[in-house]
Amino acid sequence: MSFAAQNFSQDIVRALTECGYEKLTPIQQQAIPHARRGNDILANAQTGTGKTAAFSLPIIQQILDTPKSRSRCHARALILAPTRELVAQIAKNIQDYSKYTDLKVAAIYGGTKMSSQERVLEQGVDILVATPGRLIEHMELKNLFLANLEFLVFDEADRMLDMGFVSAIRTIMADIRNHPQTMLFSATFSSQMNVLAGDILRKPKRISVSPENATADTIAHVVYPVDEDRKRELLSELIGKKNWQQVLVFVNYKETANELVKELKLDGIKAVLCHGDKAQSARRRALDEFKEGKARVMVATEVAARGLDIQGLPHVVNYDMPFLAEDYVHRIGRTGRAGLQGHAVSFVSRDEELTLVQVEALIKQRIRRVELAGYEPKSRDALLDKMHNKPAFRDRRGRTNNPTEQQSDAERRARLRRAVLNKSKITKLNK
Repeated sequence: MSFAAQNFSQDIVRALTECGYEKLTPIQQQAIPHARRGNDILANAQTGTGKTAAFSLPIIQQILDTPKSRSRCHARALILAPTRELVAQIAKNIQDYSKYTDLKVAAIYGGTKMSSQERVLEQGVDILVATPGRLIEHMELKNLFLANLEFLVFDEADRMLDMGFVSAIRTIMADIRNHPQTMLFSATFSSQMNVLAGDILRKPKRISVSPENATADTIAHVVYPVDEDRKRELLSELIGKKNWQQVLVFVNYKETANELVKELKLDGIKAVLCHGDKAQSARRRALDEFKEGKARVMVATEVAARGLDIQGLPHVVNYDMPFLAEDYVHRIGRTGRAGLQGHAVSFVSRDEELTLVQVEALIKQRIRRVELAGYEPKSRDALLDKMHNKPAFRDRRGRTNNPTEQQSDAERRARLRRAVLNKSKITKLNK
């Protein structure tokens, strides 16, 4: 099914052709007709499925169909996303889709000057992409009013809830006086997500293009058991011997990222950093160097797990296993996109075995183990036998996304705090 068959304007079709878009992806096939009819949408879709085009193209077309003069400090469409990187990526995509129109698209997020954003908002925009925190700052300063909003999109809504943006979302919703067409896109669903969807959506069309928490079929998973203090050596060994040229490495702590980049450079491997302590300009520069092949490795914390669109990225490495099993899905979603083959590599120390079990249960598949000669963990078999025979280990569950689950938010936060504290203790012991 082609985009021209969806009755998009010639200007949009021309831009999409230049972007290399030919046929609609499954999420686009399902979402675009409903969105064109003005329906609210609740969509379950993984990263790399073409979500941005699915929600933005109908908005662009509807704005073109009903032209209006831009109003000072107003936007016709608002798209909310959890991270700076994702906001920037969405805005860039929409600018590409609408390049042959006169639509004005703007992105606002933290880490950049408020004054420049104020000047943009002062003139009014057609489509605004924003992080919740920076959006509220502008609302409080009266730089932006949402009373007459026509379109509202929540992208990566589950991530926004995980990051604690639920109160910010409700603050934003309270400022909207009318009933904009609202679309909510999420990779996973929890009881909290279903409550939010029930509050903000009106008779939504439900769309799902893949099983919840599934990973792309194009991704090959592998686990390397290794002691914590040998991970850096193993990473350098794999990059060198296998001649990996573009590797996105995820760690849990900024300190780990800083140290790892230093060590990789000592091994002659050019690496760049992407984490929350880095200025937005530095993070963008690092990403550009990585995309352009000037840097072989980019080491990132969870801040980069979503929103990064790296064409043909072949390798994602979990240097540290994530605290939450769901974040494994989001991290490795950077590879295996657009039908290309990708590789998800995880380093698992003895203390991370439980997380691995939870990940395998979540994605419903056993991940292949490879023990590299010289890097075999000490006493691994004895430890595993002991752990698997413990009822607490066998019966323990990670966070689930069952809509009927009754576990409270307080219980989830308490478990996450315990996981962070335990990881911190382990890290100190390994130093």
